[in-house]
Amino acid sequence: MPLGLLPLALSAAGCGIRATDVVRAGDPATVDVAPGREQSTLLYFVSSSSANRLMPVVRPNEVPLEDSGAGGMKLVRGGPEQALVLLFEGPNRNETMSGLRTELPYVRAEVHIRLGPDGVHVRLNAPVTTFSGTARRQLVCTAAQARTADRGEPVTVTGTDGAIGPARCPV
Repeated sequence: MPLGLLPLALSAAGCGIRATDVVRAGDPATVDVAPGREQSTLLYFVSSSSANRLMPVVRPNEVPLEDSGAGGMKLVRGGPEQALVLLFEGPNRNETMSGLRTELPYVRAEVHIRLGPDGVHVRLNAPVTTFSGTARRQLVCTAAQARTADRGEPVTVTGTDGAIGPARCPV
């Protein structure tokens, strides 16, 4: 070791800081990834690179102007029902190319969502009890976010074959 580095090494070794065990300081920080609810819809799809891991996807609420002749875009808030309709349509081309997929079947969903004292209630015109665990998490997380912006709210989904839940979004 060069002689000039010896004082630096000695001062670093004797700086008086002792090693400690890991100190638990709480849960990791969470961050909202979506812009305002008026401007976007948050959907949960599955990452192809990580088995059954849900990934939030922000979709802008933009639709073409109709009968305007301008060819422009306008922002439209579709409501919580629209979020679930989009979820059942699956990832778009760009999302699929980014490695996202869905476990939900393609369904032309007729969706009704209401918030009650015991959580979010979703009614679908499709069977739900045969959905995989991952598909259920996609549905629960998207419904909770769409209706309350609180993924901790319990969600119950009723379909043509019974009900699933109440369940909370684990993401």
